[in-house]
Amino acid sequence: MQLCVRLLALFFALSSLGFAQANNLDALKKEALEKVEARQQLVQQMVDQIFSYAELGFQEVETSKYVTGILEKNGFKVERGVAGIPTAWVATFGSGKPVIGFITDIDCIPRASQKPGVAYHDPIIDGAPGHGEGHNSGMAVNVTAALVLKELMEEHKIPGTLKVLPGVAEELLGTKAFLIRAGLFKDVDAVLGVHVSDEFGTGYGQTFAPQGLVSVQYFFHGKAAHAAGAPWDGRSALDAVELMDTGWNFRREHLRLQQRSHYVIVNGGDQPNVVPSEAGVWYYFREMDYPHILESYKLGDTMAQAASMMTGTTFTKKLVGSAWPPHFNKVIAEVQQKNIAAVGMPKWDAADQTLAKALQKELGKQEDGLKTKVEGLKPPSPETEQGGSDDVGDISWVVPMVYLRYPANIPHTPGHSWADGVAMATPLAHKGSAAGAKVQALTALDLMLSPGTLQEAWAYYKDVQTKDMKYTPLIAPEDQPAIEMNKEKMEKFRPEMRKYYYDSSKYKTYLEQLGIQYPMVKKQ
Repeated sequence: MQLCVRLLALFFALSSLGFAQANNLDALKKEALEKVEARQQLVQQMVDQIFSYAELGFQEVETSKYVTGILEKNGFKVERGVAGIPTAWVATFGSGKPVIGFITDIDCIPRASQKPGVAYHDPIIDGAPGHGEGHNSGMAVNVTAALVLKELMEEHKIPGTLKVLPGVAEELLGTKAFLIRAGLFKDVDAVLGVHVSDEFGTGYGQTFAPQGLVSVQYFFHGKAAHAAGAPWDGRSALDAVELMDTGWNFRREHLRLQQRSHYVIVNGGDQPNVVPSEAGVWYYFREMDYPHILESYKLGDTMAQAASMMTGTTFTKKLVGSAWPPHFNKVIAEVQQKNIAAVGMPKWDAADQTLAKALQKELGKQEDGLKTKVEGLKPPSPETEQGGSDDVGDISWVVPMVYLRYPANIPHTPGHSWADGVAMATPLAHKGSAAGAKVQALTALDLMLSPGTLQEAWAYYKDVQTKDMKYTPLIAPEDQPAIEMNKEKMEKFRPEMRKYYYDSSKYKTYLEQLGIQYPMVKKQ
C-alpha cells in the first residue's frame, strides 16, 4: 500500500514537473515572438542591405563581412574562412548540449539586377548580378532568430549552443559538402535551414528540390595550327567539346526519365582562324539518388574520354559542386509545422497584393496575388517534374535537419530571374522574413527544452532515413572548393554596384534610397 502511494506521489510530481516545463516553454515562446517583433527594423535593414550587395557565389565578401559584424557585435564568436572558403564562417554562442545549427544561403544570380518594388523589368545596373532567388532574406531570418535565442538563453539560463553558418555559392552547389568534410556539423544535434518561398511550410523526407547532382567542368587540350593554311597540323579541343555534347544529347534518349542534365560551353576557342588548342564545357548531372547520380557522372567521364580519342586530344576535369538529394527529418518537421500554424501568414496589405498581381500580369501568369494561408505538412513526394537541386541535401544526411519555406516572394515567378528579385527588398519580403524568424526561434526552443524531441529525431534519422542508405560524399578527397569562380564578373560590376549599396544611416528603406514609390506598376 505504501509503495503504491509513493508511486502515485512520484507520478503526480513528474506530471507537475512536465506541466511546469510546458508552461515555461509556452511563456518563453511568447517572449520570443515579442522579441522578434521588437527587431522588425533589424529584419528590414538586413534584407535590404544584403539585397543591395548582390554578390555571386564565392565572392560574397561584403555580405559575409556585414553579417558576421552583426553577430560579433552581439556576442557571437566568429571563425572566418572555414573549410578553405574565404567567405564561409561559423558563428557560435553558448556551450554544451544541445547544439542547434542554423544555415541559409547568401549568394545571388547572374544578370538578375532589378529595382525592388517595380513590377516590370527595370535593372539597377544592366547586366549586373542580383538577388533573383531571394537569398538576401535568409540571414535576416536566421540571425534575428539567433539573437532572440541568445537573449533568452542569457535571461533564463538555458543551456546549449547556437551555430550560425552561411550557404556560400549555393547556386553553384559549391560548398556544403566541403563544410561537412571540415567537420563543422560533427557535434551538431539538429540543423534548422531556411529558404525563401512564396508559401509558408515545411516537409519531411525527399520533398524540396528532390534531385541531387554533380557539377563538373571538362577541359580539352589540343594543338593550335593555322585553320586555313595547315589545319592538318592542329587538334581541335573545340571539336572534342562538340563531339562530347553531341554524344550526350544522343544518349539522353536512353536515360531514365528522372534524370536532368544540361551544359554550357565555357570556352570555345579564341578566334576562327586558329585551331582551338583549349576548350571547355560545364555539365550538371542530376538524378534522384546517390547511385544514379554517380552513374551519370561516370557516363559523362566516358563521353569525355571518347571525344578525346576521336579528336586526338586530352582532357582534364574539375568538380565545381555536388549535392545529395535532401531528406528532411519527420519529427522536427512535425514540430516546426505546429509553429508555422501558430505564427500564421503575414498580414499582406493592398500595396503588397497590387505588386504581386501586377508582376503576375507582366509575366502572363495567373493573377491571384499572394497566398494567405499556411501550407500543410508536406510528405515525401519526389516528383520527377521538379528538377531542382540544393547542396543543403548533404547536411540533411549527416544530421537531423528541416528546411523552412518562408513567404517572402511572389507566386508563379520563373525562378533564377529578375522577376524573383522584384519583391525582395520590399515590405512583402520584410514581413515574410520576420514570420520566418519567429518560426525558427520557436522551433529551436522546442528542441532545446524538449530533449525527447531530439532523441526521437535521431531515432528517425538512424532507423528510417539512414537504415538502407548511408552518406558517401560525391566530392573526392582531392577536390577543393572552386573559390576562383565569379571573381572576374564581380570585379567587372562591383565598382558601379557600390554606388547603390544601401545606406541605412541616411534612408529608412532601400526603396526610399532608390526613390521608388511602392509599388510601381505599368500604367494601363
